[in-house]
Order: sequence, then structure tokens, then C-alpha cells
Amino acid sequence: MANFAGDMAIRHRAEEANTIVRWNEFDRGGHFAALEAPDLLTHDVREFFRDLR
Repeated sequence: MANFAGDMAIRHRAEEANTIVRWNEFDRGGHFAALEAPDLLTHDVREFFRDLR
């Protein structure tokens, strides 16, 4: 889960119904993180998949 600034954090609800293996909170970005903070989103996705190689 990547929680960008401006989005409501709903961690307690997410953990009730799902197995969260990674949770990151960012100080910038927002609902449209791919447009607002593409560098943060790209780095987070790469870090996630790096462990799965």
C-alpha cells in the first residue's frame, strides 16, 4: 500500500480484510500519484518488485 499525501489513511480497515505486506506513506503526491509524484510512485513500485525477482 502506498499512501500519498492528501489521501485518507485507512490502514486499520485495510488490515482487517487483507494481508498487508508493505505500507508506505509519502509527504507529497495525492490521489493521482502517477501525475503528481511519478518519481515517488516509480521508486515504490520498483522497491516492491525488487524482492520478488
